[in-house]
Amino acid sequence: MSKKIRREDALNYHSQGTPGKIEVVPTKMLSSQNDLALAYSPGVAEPCKEIEKDKENAYKYTAKGNLVGVISNGTAVLGLGNIGPDASKPVMEGKGVLFKKFAGIDVFDIEIQESDPKKLIEIIQSLEPTFGGINLEDIKAPECFVIEKELKKRMNIPVMHDDQHGTAIISSAALINALELVGKDISEVKLVVSGAGAAAISCTKLYQSLGLKKENILMFDRQGFISVDRDDLDENRALFASERKDVKTMMDAMKGADVFLGLSAANVIGKEHILAMANNPIVFALANPDPEIPYQEAMDAREDIIMATGRSDHPNQVNNVIGFPYIFRGALDVRATAINEEMKLAAAYAIASLAKQPVPELINKAYQDQRIVFGKEYLIPKPLDPRLITTISPAVARAAIDSGVAKTMVTDWAQYDVELQKRLGVDQKLMNRIISKAKKDPKRVVFAEADNAKILKAAQMVIDEGVATPILLGNRQKIQELVEAHHLDIGESEIIDIFESAERRKAYSEKLYEKRKRKGVTLYEAEKLMRDRNYFGSMMVENGEADAMISGLTKDYPRTIRPALEIIGAEPGKRVAGMYILSTKKGTYFFSDTTVNTNPTVEELVEIIGLTARGAKFFGIEPRMAMLSYSNFGSSKGEIPEKTAKARQIAKERWPELIIDGDIQANIAVDTQLLQETYPFSELAEKGANTFIFPNLASGNIAYKLLMELGNAEAIGPILLGMNKPVHILQLGSSVREIVNMVAISVVDAQNQFTDNNL
Repeated sequence: MSKKIRREDALNYHSQGTPGKIEVVPTKMLSSQNDLALAYSPGVAEPCKEIEKDKENAYKYTAKGNLVGVISNGTAVLGLGNIGPDASKPVMEGKGVLFKKFAGIDVFDIEIQESDPKKLIEIIQSLEPTFGGINLEDIKAPECFVIEKELKKRMNIPVMHDDQHGTAIISSAALINALELVGKDISEVKLVVSGAGAAAISCTKLYQSLGLKKENILMFDRQGFISVDRDDLDENRALFASERKDVKTMMDAMKGADVFLGLSAANVIGKEHILAMANNPIVFALANPDPEIPYQEAMDAREDIIMATGRSDHPNQVNNVIGFPYIFRGALDVRATAINEEMKLAAAYAIASLAKQPVPELINKAYQDQRIVFGKEYLIPKPLDPRLITTISPAVARAAIDSGVAKTMVTDWAQYDVELQKRLGVDQKLMNRIISKAKKDPKRVVFAEADNAKILKAAQMVIDEGVATPILLGNRQKIQELVEAHHLDIGESEIIDIFESAERRKAYSEKLYEKRKRKGVTLYEAEKLMRDRNYFGSMMVENGEADAMISGLTKDYPRTIRPALEIIGAEPGKRVAGMYILSTKKGTYFFSDTTVNTNPTVEELVEIIGLTARGAKFFGIEPRMAMLSYSNFGSSKGEIPEKTAKARQIAKERWPELIIDGDIQANIAVDTQLLQETYPFSELAEKGANTFIFPNLASGNIAYKLLMELGNAEAIGPILLGMNKPVHILQLGSSVREIVNMVAISVVDAQNQFTDNNL
């Protein structure tokens, strides 16, 4: 349930610290007189002259291409009415925050003291040089229709009144999926609409674009049924005037209706209206904060109902944030001159399609619901779904290109997907490369914990993306039940239940006994150990019956890695180490060893250096390695400074081409200015370190976990380096996407990339 918002909390939130919710942050350095001269006078004259020659250069030299104006006159603020432009500013700031958070779009909110539509049009039109797009907000009907229509004619940048089209696009996606669930054709359904304002009119128009027939639309406003007999209709309501003579009341209209759309007021229909509808009725009661009929009352009325509201405490929340940030993102990225019908429909179909995909675990966690699967209670994605940007924005951009309103083209859609994820701080450059490699030659990967919903969702994604062929290890009945419960399609994936595989288990036990009989393992103990899926899966990889294994989601690291070390072991002459990749706002960094070696000796540190350097190069990054300590180049004495300095010396002799230095403190290793001033001799002085070798397990483990939690770093790993065959251990509680990433790494490992002995 949604937390009740207290008045004091809301006022404190907006007033404490810096008042409001937004600020302007420079994107260029301003730390010297030269920087100031470039940013302003005289340097700023050069881009000005270039833009004077060609206005399109504004997109090259200014922030225009990523800047949206959120504009309102405060005449129809949601739930508050005509409160004026000053009082609407907190809402417009909030809209700006959502644009930035969900799509990386910058916003200037502009509140205008003008209610005359003609004057407002002229004011907004005059702002075109400033913005890449205009989001009209909270302008009352019918003026909003006129204002948006005229601005679209006059302006050469995308203009959208979100109150109209945002709700239309999201509810259209919900309608597409609801009709699919009940097996009804939109061209045949009967729609009843309560409300004839901006959102209701726009929703109904978009439903028509989906195939709804005009004769099947019955619309009501405050005065009642909208029929051809009325003489008080404006041009927008007149579009939906019905010729039906048998309809006078809402009850008349609801008899046999397939769909109800409410964008009006609370409690305009009751249980009797729901009971009068056709089989499998679809009810979108979207009035906020209180819907046209209370959710529970509607659900109690009949079992076959599908319902959506505008509230977050009920399933199927029709929330505009699902749409507008990503629609503008796609439009801006191809410099669209408009947001047209084709782009809106593309967004609706993209949203509908996403709801049918397996839900990421982070969404389950965010909503504290492990049962989110496509169905009556999940018609549209949740607002916090990170896949929205990479689903909706490309669909909108494609539609803009195909419909001829785009000024620039996207030529590499895969790279565009990476750029979109970076907008959210999700740096997928590394994993994009790995996943592409994996797809070229997919391998068989054992999922040792396959009777877990997360693992099965990851297996589904691996199949869908063509990354690997999963082998599912676990209780057969439980796996099948989970597949059915989560609506997964694992195809012909092999399921192995250890307790159904007595003959194979016996053979594996004998092999384990031969490997470990001189290390204290009896045949009886080997048979007992082989009932553990990590032992069983490791033996499959060792025997060549699988190419790699993934495990560790539900067990601690030592218990998961031990079977792999005992059965597969390290590469000849190597030891094993664990490496994490951490993506931060400042870049990508490699941390090692973070999971395996408790207190490595000098020689062991040298081996870890070699493994880590090879691992970084595997990801296409030239390592610049720092041997971390509490000392800088011998400034303090002790075991750790001496150990790290000696390891660096030996590593440099063994691999002269490596960029490596230390002993060095962590902050110094990444501060190039300080390095150049104080330690200019250091190999790290020019660019700083991107790879960190820790003196012991405790320091490495603590460092990466703190950076993840306090620094909002995104982690890939742990990546197991030095194994003779590919086995990778998941972090306890990994998300579905993190599991998929590790599978892709395992596949490429199996393609003999990690076992290349050349640094």
